[in-house]
Amino acid sequence: MIHSDAAVLGLLFVILALIFHTASLKHSFWQKFYGVVPPLLLCYFIPGVLNTFGVISAEESKLYSVVSQYFLPACLVYYTLGMDFKAVIRLGPKALIVFLAGTLGVMLGGPIAMGIMKIIDPAVVGGEGADAVWRGLATIAGSWIGGGANQTALKEVFQPSDRLFSQVVAVDVITAEIWMAVLIYGAGFAARIDRRFNADASAIDTLRERLDNEQKVSQRIFTLYDLMLIAAVGFGATGLAHLMADSIVPWIKTHYPSLEKFSLTSSFFWVVAIVTLIGIGLSFTRLRKLEFAGASKIGSLFLYLLVATIGMKMDLVAVAENPGLFVVGIIWMLVHVVVTLAAAKLIKAPFFFTAVSSQANIGGAASAPVVAAAFHPSLAPVGVLLAILGYALGTYCGYLTGLMMQWIAT
Repeated sequence: MIHSDAAVLGLLFVILALIFHTASLKHSFWQKFYGVVPPLLLCYFIPGVLNTFGVISAEESKLYSVVSQYFLPACLVYYTLGMDFKAVIRLGPKALIVFLAGTLGVMLGGPIAMGIMKIIDPAVVGGEGADAVWRGLATIAGSWIGGGANQTALKEVFQPSDRLFSQVVAVDVITAEIWMAVLIYGAGFAARIDRRFNADASAIDTLRERLDNEQKVSQRIFTLYDLMLIAAVGFGATGLAHLMADSIVPWIKTHYPSLEKFSLTSSFFWVVAIVTLIGIGLSFTRLRKLEFAGASKIGSLFLYLLVATIGMKMDLVAVAENPGLFVVGIIWMLVHVVVTLAAAKLIKAPFFFTAVSSQANIGGAASAPVVAAAFHPSLAPVGVLLAILGYALGTYCGYLTGLMMQWIAT
């Protein structure tokens, strides 16, 4: 019904604004509704409904290619730009150990879940070409280590079909949101859990006071110059990454064509890898202060637009065609939980670090602060810091996980 991309873009922004508006309302109906239906799922689902019923067409629209090629790399720069390695180190080794254990749990959980399901029902994790299930599951690894931007990056690298991607997005979002609800519920029993783990949580109080002071000092009103500089950094890095990828890929294809099986001939892989490294490098410079002018918030805006354009490609009929994928998702999540809790128990980490580290992996910057704030509002930045670390690792670790699942499949 709508053929103009300008009209589709406007419609997507209106939908996103309505979702955010209703999610912020204090009315009991909306609080109960969003207590059951995650806002992020609606950002995927509503554009998918419009596509399914022919209101918009993902096949005709060029929005996804524009957003994924230009806005996604800039988004990754903005997220990694704000990384404060000194602040991450100040969290202490326990937070980082539990976080990395959670990352390891995701990397191991994917191949393990796929191997178990291959024994139970090989058809669930089968498929050929773009419909090979491992390609779709590899994108979940990017999401559960980093976030939506990493997931989309791996989608471009491994190239699953749109039908398959619709299925794994549903598995990703629903499974992750259930685990997030468990973590928030567990925040109310943190003291009891800490006693069971023999963990000392006194450092959390000190950390909370320090973060309160840092936020008061760092916050400022952004200027037009700030916005111009943010745009220059994000899209300048994106342009440089595309320029370098255009030289790297032909060279690899000519001299090392066998590397194609590792997706190293994918131009987008190099774009994402390069912009992530640029973002990490800039985080050691004065440009990191752009985070206090809203760089990551602009990154989040780009990310939710990306989510909506991905949702346009969702085939709601296809989601119900392979329910066995949800079993894979549950097994995968259980492996992550077991590895994370085992590491926390071993080093006697407070439940706060366990919950936030896990959610920083599984939910990324959109939801890790929510879990952290469930313990205390001023602790939300801890979730952001760990989630940013996840963004830096997500594409690389997700890529390795995808290769392991490819090996399991073949």
